[in-house]
Amino acid sequence: MKAVVILKEREVSVIEREKPVLKQGEALIKIKYAGFCGSDLNTFLGKNPMVKLPVIPGHEIGAIVETVTDGVPETIQSGMPCTVNPYTSCGYCSSCRNGRPNACRFNQTFGVQRDGAMSEYIAVPWEKVIAGKGISPKDFALVEPMSVGFHSVSRAGITDLDRVLVIGCGMIGIGAVVRAVLRGAEVIAMDVDDEKLNLAKRLGASYTINSKTEDVHARLQELTGGNGADIVIEAVGSPVTYQVAVNEVAFTGRVVCIGYAKSEVSFETKYFVQKELDICGSRNAMPEDFRAVMEYLKRGTCPVDELISGVYKPEQAQLALEEWARNPGKVFRILIAF
Repeated sequence: MKAVVILKEREVSVIEREKPVLKQGEALIKIKYAGFCGSDLNTFLGKNPMVKLPVIPGHEIGAIVETVTDGVPETIQSGMPCTVNPYTSCGYCSSCRNGRPNACRFNQTFGVQRDGAMSEYIAVPWEKVIAGKGISPKDFALVEPMSVGFHSVSRAGITDLDRVLVIGCGMIGIGAVVRAVLRGAEVIAMDVDDEKLNLAKRLGASYTINSKTEDVHARLQELTGGNGADIVIEAVGSPVTYQVAVNEVAFTGRVVCIGYAKSEVSFETKYFVQKELDICGSRNAMPEDFRAVMEYLKRGTCPVDELISGVYKPEQAQLALEEWARNPGKVFRILIAF
C-alpha cells in the first residue's frame, strides 16, 4: 500500500508498505483523506522538536471502516464513514487519573510521536474509531482539527454571558469561534487576514479585528465598554499574541492557550495578580468534543469547502507542503486523497 513519509527536512516521498494485519479488537480503516496540519508543516520545515524522522504524518482522518475483528461492537461496521481519535493515553499518569486523557503525560499522537495515518490503510483499536452517519469521509477529515478549537471553549467554560476574543482564525481558531457562538457568546475574531475574518463573521462572530491594520487595544476598548474581553482564546502561538491575550483580557477574566510559542514570552506578571486571571492550557480534544463537531457538521451550515484549501494526490505531498510553506497565512487545511 502507498504511504506518504517525511524523510528529512523539506523532503517528502511516497513509499510502499505492507497492508496492516489486524489483531483481536482492531478495525482496519481505509483512508480516503488525511489532512496536513501545522505540526506536519513544522516537521517538514525541521521545526518540530517532538518528531523523530523519518515519519508518516497525518492525524486528521476521513475514512471508511474496511473490516473489523471479533469483539468489535456492532456500532462499528464495515462501510461506515469515520474518523479516528489519534491520541494515546497511558491510563495511570495524573492526567489520565483525573479524567483528562487528552493531556496524557505520555501521549503519542499520530504523525508526531509515532507514524500517522497518511497511508491507504491503518489498523487501530476499535475504541479509537469514531463513526457516524450523515458525514462524508471528506468532512470527517475536518473533525479532529475543529475539535481542538471546540475543546478550548470547554476549557474556558464559555456561556451566553461571555464576550470572547479569539486570536487567530486558522482552522483551530475557527473551531473556537464556532463553538463559542453555539454556546451563545458574543465573539470577537482577530487575525491579520481579511478573508479569514470574513469567514469568522459568516460563522457567527459579532465583530472582527484586523491586528495588522487596526489598533487592537483601542478597538477592544470600544467593543467592550472599556473592560476588555471576558475570555481570550489564543490560537496562534506567538509571543505577541500571548502578550495581547494577557494585556487585553478583562479583570477576573480567563485566558486559554492553544498555540505553542516558538520562543520565550515576556509578560507583565502584575496583570496576573491585579486582574486575578485564570490562565490555562488546552491540549488536543476529548471524545465529547469530536461528537460536538460531528453534530455541528450534520447541520449542513458549515462552509466546509472554504475550510479545505487544496486536495492533492499522495505523489503531490511535497508540492502541497512547499506551497503551504510559501504562504502559510492563506491555508486552512490541505488534504491528501487516497
